[in-house]
Amino acid sequence: MISKRNRTPSQYIGYSLYLYFLGLSLRNVVKALSYLHRVKRSHVSIWKWIQKCHHEGKLSTRKNKISEYIVDETILKVGSEFIWLWVAIEPENRLILAQNITKERNMLVAEKFMSDLIKAHGNHPVSTDGGSTWYPMAWQFLKLKHHTHSPLEKSLIERKMQYIKDRTKECFEDYFPCRKKNCKLNSTMYGNG
Repeated sequence: MISKRNRTPSQYIGYSLYLYFLGLSLRNVVKALSYLHRVKRSHVSIWKWIQKCHHEGKLSTRKNKISEYIVDETILKVGSEFIWLWVAIEPENRLILAQNITKERNMLVAEKFMSDLIKAHGNHPVSTDGGSTWYPMAWQFLKLKHHTHSPLEKSLIERKMQYIKDRTKECFEDYFPCRKKNCKLNSTMYGNG
């Protein structure tokens, strides 16, 4: 018996890629695709579509020119501990250039984070929220131009932080579920930075 391969229409592939790059996990894209369009595909199929699209150069044809860094940090509560999530993005393509997790938030941590960022992407002006006293010292030490976030820059970094928090929370819930019956433990909680 010869079975015919069931090809997926390109509109569903495009829709799946769109959902994935909006921030859904592969498994959640599968759920959305089967619920909304009654198309049943595995998360591996969607992963292969992403890889094929990426290798053909369809995902990004823009060159990564960095005009400045937008930097922010936020606090996360993991179990009973608090940790700091540091993120740097560039405003044009809104790409995450660097991220780091630390137990402390001070001038030395900020300087180390920016130093690593400069090594990877070069020396560019920096935008921060301006509320922290350790930022100016770190920028002076590294001889970087610094300014406070504009409303647009603040919006960009806050949205990116929320995206990372959502993806992190989703991963913790998907891959580290509580095994106890009727468990009410929240493995990851987030605060404002």
